[in-house]
Amino acid sequence: MRRCGILMPIFSLPSKYGIGSFSKEAYEFVDFLKAAGQSLWQILPLGPTGYGDSPYQSFSTFAGNPYFIDVDEFVKEGFVTEADCKKYACKDGSYVDYEDMYKKRFKLLRKAFENSNVKTLKAYKTFVKDNEFWLGDYALFMALKDEKGGIAWTEWEEDLKLRKAKALENARKRLASEIDFYKFQQFYFNKQWKALKKYANAAGVEIVGDIPIYVAFDSADVWASPELFDLNEENIPNAVAGCPPDPFAPTGQLWGNPLYRWDVHRETGYAWWIKRIAYCFDLYDVVRIDHFRGFDAFYAIPFTDKTAENGKWRKGPGYDLFKAINNALGEKQIIAEDLGFLTDSVRRLVKRTGYPGMKIMQFAFGSGAGNEYLPHNLSSNSVIYTGTHDNET
Repeated sequence: MRRCGILMPIFSLPSKYGIGSFSKEAYEFVDFLKAAGQSLWQILPLGPTGYGDSPYQSFSTFAGNPYFIDVDEFVKEGFVTEADCKKYACKDGSYVDYEDMYKKRFKLLRKAFENSNVKTLKAYKTFVKDNEFWLGDYALFMALKDEKGGIAWTEWEEDLKLRKAKALENARKRLASEIDFYKFQQFYFNKQWKALKKYANAAGVEIVGDIPIYVAFDSADVWASPELFDLNEENIPNAVAGCPPDPFAPTGQLWGNPLYRWDVHRETGYAWWIKRIAYCFDLYDVVRIDHFRGFDAFYAIPFTDKTAENGKWRKGPGYDLFKAINNALGEKQIIAEDLGFLTDSVRRLVKRTGYPGMKIMQFAFGSGAGNEYLPHNLSSNSVIYTGTHDNET
């Protein structure tokens, strides 16, 4: 079945507040897609951005970015005023000013939280209960980061770093209001996003979500479940993710994400991954998984290295992971980002899963008639892009 759509990150939508959100402009974009005969809207990861402002390095693989909350909805609910929104509006321009956003948006969100009655709402209580498998740890993680000036969790006191029960209990009591503030953000993020997705689906538009294969080291995911990652006894990575040197990157790419303990994931029946993918399909209709080749073999770079030149390839979980996901969740619409350094083994894995791969038109020209990305060479079961978020245009 042939379908077509547009890649448009939420943050790139028009906005009077400095960043795109789940506002009326998002609904107008859905209307535009419908009128143009488009049936897919692809976005970038929705997670809260960290210090590099990248959606691929998030504080949580489950949480949503509070910057995307439509603050005009808070005006309608009486939590803030239009004057408040203007006071805390961020700089407008061709780029999102994340530093300005961080300084202002949380002040507005906090005022909305303090004026809300969110804890009395049945829908809020249900949301908190249904998402406790990640929400409690995330809210506590963010509250602790605020308390400690934003430093990485590896620099916290030993009892908190290692999640000693008494230290966690004391922190939950001490930071109860701040924890509720972060739960408030996630409730309204989820509520507004679900409403937008419902509107899109009713218009015949499916949402294509995007998730990175790895999670950020300074994240609630790693702090809450260090046993799932390749860390030493002090919870420091033994090796980190990246890509080997190539003509475009002579010293390789050093991403810095912790690697997975695939042996542990296998022993648990890939429970964490099944939860992750299931949660994605609660948010999206289709999911693109970044760096799919890492499931066949992944590049491991010594943690202390400054470049990716000394990394080694290690075997990934292969089809075993996707068999477990399929058995637990049934067949899902997944796109495999199969770009970069590919081997026959990677190609066999993509083919075995049945997931469509990606073809990029910008890669098609300049290297002869045999280029696999040229239109007449394209294979079936593919998603064809003029360019991705990694391309300049």
